[in-house]
Amino acid sequence: MAIITISRGSYSKGKDVAKLVADKLGYRCIAREVLLDASRDFNIPEIRLVRAIHDAPSILDRFTHGKEKYIASFRAAMLKQFAQDNVVYHGLAGHFFVQDIPHALKVRIIADMEDRVRTEMERMKLPREEALRILKSDDEERRQWSQNLYGIDTTDPSLYDMVIHVRKITVEDAADMICRVVEQERFRTSKEAQKAVEDMALAAEVKAALIDIKSDVEVKASDGFVRVETRAPVEEQKELVGEMEKIVKSIPGVKNFDIKVLQRVKRSSGRLFP
Repeated sequence: MAIITISRGSYSKGKDVAKLVADKLGYRCIAREVLLDASRDFNIPEIRLVRAIHDAPSILDRFTHGKEKYIASFRAAMLKQFAQDNVVYHGLAGHFFVQDIPHALKVRIIADMEDRVRTEMERMKLPREEALRILKSDDEERRQWSQNLYGIDTTDPSLYDMVIHVRKITVEDAADMICRVVEQERFRTSKEAQKAVEDMALAAEVKAALIDIKSDVEVKASDGFVRVETRAPVEEQKELVGEMEKIVKSIPGVKNFDIKVLQRVKRSSGRLFP
């Protein structure tokens, strides 16, 4: 059993490939519901998450800890799904979170621009020039998002295990290829790998829950034991630890925890040199 992420551009048939792969393997197929989970679990209005994907990256700057909270919430919701295994995710950013997961197969689906333009023209009843403009704008927007949020270019083929060009290779062919590859022994979920994903998911959930009170918090988890670390001035540490303890205790799956707040040295405003 495995995790499959399928990165795609709009109208590249990646969604069709993902659904067919899930049907053939008997896996769950997810996309937008990850957003809905992030919205519900972390009290972020869904419209903010939707805009955060489809609008300019600067929209996140309008909210307190906007970028950090978006990444933490989305990552937590994504890893929560991945921890259940047997899943195909299609859409933005999935492969960023599984780079170190051995049983994750990362796929990129691409298609000819002219094929995509024809699909856009038919769907939206647009002239060719307008359809081409919209697709190029959407592609650039997605590329900017991946670079702005994660420092990675989503079009970089080195991020993926497979890059499939849907042209001579049909949707059916692409799905069959993915199924054959993922059935290899190297993509089967081991007990160790499953535990690692579950630990990652719990750590991500704790971090997302703490982000409103401390955006620079670091969290690790192992078998239900959670270690939290951050920095703060001495006079703020006691109150901060108390707030964090209340939040961490409330999260299902946390059996025990340790919160360490290191001293943050305030920078002097004085000049070192005349």
